[in-house]
Amino acid sequence: MRVKCVGLIVLFSLFSAVIPLTGAAENKENKEQSEIPNHVLNISKDNTYPNSTEDQEVLEAEKLTDDLINDSDVRISNPELIKMLNETSIRPSPFAVGYRGEIFLGRWPLSYESKERNTNWEYQEINVNELNNQGGQHTEEISYEQKEEKHVKGGLTTKASHSDQMMKLILLEAQKNTKLPLSFQSVIGRGTKQNNKYSVPVNKIGLLHAYAPAVNEKGEVAFGDVYIQLKGSKMSIDVKNVTRQGIGAWIPVQDHVSYSFELR
Repeated sequence: MRVKCVGLIVLFSLFSAVIPLTGAAENKENKEQSEIPNHVLNISKDNTYPNSTEDQEVLEAEKLTDDLINDSDVRISNPELIKMLNETSIRPSPFAVGYRGEIFLGRWPLSYESKERNTNWEYQEINVNELNNQGGQHTEEISYEQKEEKHVKGGLTTKASHSDQMMKLILLEAQKNTKLPLSFQSVIGRGTKQNNKYSVPVNKIGLLHAYAPAVNEKGEVAFGDVYIQLKGSKMSIDVKNVTRQGIGAWIPVQDHVSYSFELR
């Protein structure tokens, strides 16, 4: 009997040890995805175009809306649906004994679940600076200067209904899992400079390529028919005909530039 107890204790100890390791692996993966390489620099203080963070505002659910969402069997995080529920004027009467009703709010994308996330630090080339030192007498230096204003846009990788709502859902989920400043549009202003210097030896041509990075999201969006159920003095949300659709998106990283230096 003593042997069995010892065996159970050992088994429990091994099982307990696995749990924090799994969580640590997930945290490490998220950290690696958010970690900025040395060749990527933050230009937020130097960017001549002030990027707006309007897309990154998070809508808070009011108490009644929060109660309805938490009681739902299906996860709901769509900010547009939350906004509608916040603004609803439906309030069941405390004296409505035996009353029953159903209000159809439409078919909505409800939530997004991320399955895979990767960062492409060279998502789109935005600038090339060149220094020709052929026939020169000594080593010259080249640094980054944005020649023209550049707009970098992201978006869904496939066509889908409710695309604007789906983009917001994906953006919110990506922001939760990375510290990068994400938005579906990033602008690099003309004349933006950085003090990073690269040496161009005699009889060489130096090319400094600049890229805008972006995060690639892949996952699933849940859709459902949303109803408000009224039963006496109580109100609840009922979601029917739930389906899931695979979806992906590219989300630019604002105010960050990736550099690649080439000698010819």
